[in-house]
Amino acid sequence: MAFYRFLADSIAVVHFAYVAFVVVGTVAIVAGAALGWQWVRNFWFRAVHFLMIAVVVIESLCGVLCPLTDWEDRLRELAGEANEPGSFIGRWIHRVLFVDASPSVLALCYCVFGLAVLAMLIVAPPRWPGKKKGPGVRDEGAEIRVQGSEARNQGPGLPSDDGVSRRPPIPGP
Repeated sequence: MAFYRFLADSIAVVHFAYVAFVVVGTVAIVAGAALGWQWVRNFWFRAVHFLMIAVVVIESLCGVLCPLTDWEDRLRELAGEANEPGSFIGRWIHRVLFVDASPSVLALCYCVFGLAVLAMLIVAPPRWPGKKKGPGVRDEGAEIRVQGSEARNQGPGLPSDDGVSRRPPIPGP
């Protein structure tokens, strides 16, 4: 029974981390767009963030209980614990805010939040993979490559036919 309780608690932690990523990620995207943070335009971060809220919105519109909530509830039953009614978010809202929210109100909140995330994709679009960064943003990888090639080029040059000292070509990797 303690093992089932541990598993249920672990799922609750994962569920909380999922919600926190979506909420904190949205706040970070809004702040980053306003403050010029380039990392909030990372394509993979934004794609994962959008897909996570999209899953929640689709589940709520279809009336599907979150699989993490269902899994946690089943494990709590196996652990012999009382099963609380409602969704994971509904239980936490009730505990934290003392508000009894119906599934339709939560679905509306998820949809509004999802629309906010979608709007941020338009207002502060992600940077596509392989696309150059905006002006004024250092490409540290290029800087390292340049420093490395300058270090290899140091040394005496070789005279050429026209008398100008030339450095030998650097062999490729």
